[in-house]
Amino acid sequence: MEDASSQLSIFVTTYGLKIIGAIIILILGRVVAGVGRKFVRRILKKSKVDPSITSFLGSLTYTLALTFAVLAALAKFGIQTASFVAVLGAAAFAMGFALQGSLANFAAGVLILVLRPFKVGDYIMGAGQAGTVKEIQLFTTVLATSDNIKIIVPNGKLFGDTIKNVSAYDTRRIDMVVGIGYTSDIQKAYDLLMGMIKEDSRILSDPAPQIAVSELADSSVNFVVRPWVNRGDYWSVKCDLTRQIKESFDENGIEIPFPQQAIHMMTTGAAE
Repeated sequence: MEDASSQLSIFVTTYGLKIIGAIIILILGRVVAGVGRKFVRRILKKSKVDPSITSFLGSLTYTLALTFAVLAALAKFGIQTASFVAVLGAAAFAMGFALQGSLANFAAGVLILVLRPFKVGDYIMGAGQAGTVKEIQLFTTVLATSDNIKIIVPNGKLFGDTIKNVSAYDTRRIDMVVGIGYTSDIQKAYDLLMGMIKEDSRILSDPAPQIAVSELADSSVNFVVRPWVNRGDYWSVKCDLTRQIKESFDENGIEIPFPQQAIHMMTTGAAE
């Protein structure tokens, strides 16, 4: 009994404070992990980050903080934690190498959701695809083409390419090239084009529309016609204006030439 009491006393003296210290570290670590998770989630919610990203980053913060607390508690007993860290690092490296494509898509998905270069409902062009954004997921972005075909684009490929967001701004400029024949009246054609633009209430006055002779082409004198419209009126105005130009030019004798080539035949003397 005396030996047992003596050994217990030595154990308590040697390890008691370490056990208490480890327990305190674990408790504090869990509290700090919980506070960190709440803080991260609160910041991300204020930034209007996607809920799935908010939940994931909050959980990741909690897990990392708790892992550090466990390692610190083990260190209280004199356990060398460097080996644990090395093992965890090697495992993380192996997983990252094996899943590098998926991790690249995941990282790109996080950046898309945080930086928000586009949002659901925007019409974008990128990674060789174009369509309306239907879903932004962690690994992929789902697009719908104008003829309602579903396209799933990896986020890594999309974020690594140039992204054109057609829906980013409220207004758009229509760029048209209108050709008239060399024998047609340039001023008359200009006046007709300007009259059509001024009569269309959907075309904005600010920024001012632009009409100018841009090129003396092989078969035509080319005008650039550049009116500004609200984003939602882009296609309707462009189609209507194209039809009106053809009808107005026909009524007023303005030739719209098609590509043509003149061939001159040269005759020579009779063959000997």
